[in-house]
Amino acid sequence: MASNQLTIAVCSLLLVSVAFVSATAHYETTPTEPVEKKLDVVVEGMVYCQSCKYSGSWSLTGAEPIPSAQVSVTCKNVNKEVTYYKAFETDAHGYFYALLDEFKMSDNILDHPLHGCRVKLVSSSLANCSLPSNVNYGLYGAPLRFENKILRGSYYRAVIYAAGPLAFRQSGCPPETAV
Repeated sequence: MASNQLTIAVCSLLLVSVAFVSATAHYETTPTEPVEKKLDVVVEGMVYCQSCKYSGSWSLTGAEPIPSAQVSVTCKNVNKEVTYYKAFETDAHGYFYALLDEFKMSDNILDHPLHGCRVKLVSSSLANCSLPSNVNYGLYGAPLRFENKILRGSYYRAVIYAAGPLAFRQSGCPPETAV
């Protein structure tokens, strides 16, 4: 009787191990769909208040960062149609990080962000420094620059472009006097 129980136990263990091996083999041979990496496009930059001394130039000497300033990112396709638009706000240090969520390219070359996207000044949080300047083409659209910044993860990749720096100018600057 003991040998019958031993035989049943050994057979049960063999059946369980065969079932486990066959289930494992099934999972190993079943093709899995490749996981698609998410690709994000990001634009970063700074917004400043230009000092009165350099108003009218592109100099940012003595400029101060503007918190809560707004910039817009507009992208157009090869037919000059707007395909993306969104406004972004700077942080407490005048820095903006614009994640272009839902940005799509129909053509990898012609609709590329470097060719079709521009950053413009929208508004300043400072009442005394709210006149947009054209420093780095902030009035008409600063072009993007690729500075070889790419974030990589297992299922994520972000290409980071730069724009600007951009600047507002002060409205109450005293007129320059000839010395």
